[in-house]
Amino acid sequence: MIYDVSMPIREGMPVYAGNPPFQRVITHVLGKDGCPVNQSRFEMGAHCGTHVDAPLHFEKDGSTVEAIPPETLIGPARLFHFPKRDCIDRGDLENLDLQGAERVLFRTRNSDHWAAGGAFDPNFVYLTGEAAKFLVERKVRLVGIDSLGIEKFGHPTHPAHHALLQAGITIVEGLYLVDV
Repeated sequence: MIYDVSMPIREGMPVYAGNPPFQRVITHVLGKDGCPVNQSRFEMGAHCGTHVDAPLHFEKDGSTVEAIPPETLIGPARLFHFPKRDCIDRGDLENLDLQGAERVLFRTRNSDHWAAGGAFDPNFVYLTGEAAKFLVERKVRLVGIDSLGIEKFGHPTHPAHHALLQAGITIVEGLYLVDV
């Protein structure tokens, strides 16, 4: 089955703390001063809605997002649901069937928060550094989560980001997993 797991883009949508909000700016209006089209532009921060963290986001010599091969982002994924956890740790993952899993997605209470129209919540469910290292050991290609960040909000050293990105694992944040 194929699912669209991207968060709907709209004005007022949740954005990561400190990022600019999504805005649609009308640049041309059909018929105004003879204009033949309606046209607009979108303005938003890179951590707005569903997004991929480029390796350059946390790694000095990391690549930019366009260097990620499309086939990394498209294909079968294994979804795991953690509805009652505040974080996902190594112990949560050790008993999961990850054999052959290239793409791993985590649904948490964050999805229900988005479905209810919630704003950014700094107490979102996140992946710990030890859990990230475990996924590196399992050689997954992509890790996705339904929060706007994969790391505990305000963590000073970003161990999950560094473990995954240094291993070449693509991070997708802000997944909309309500209907999955």
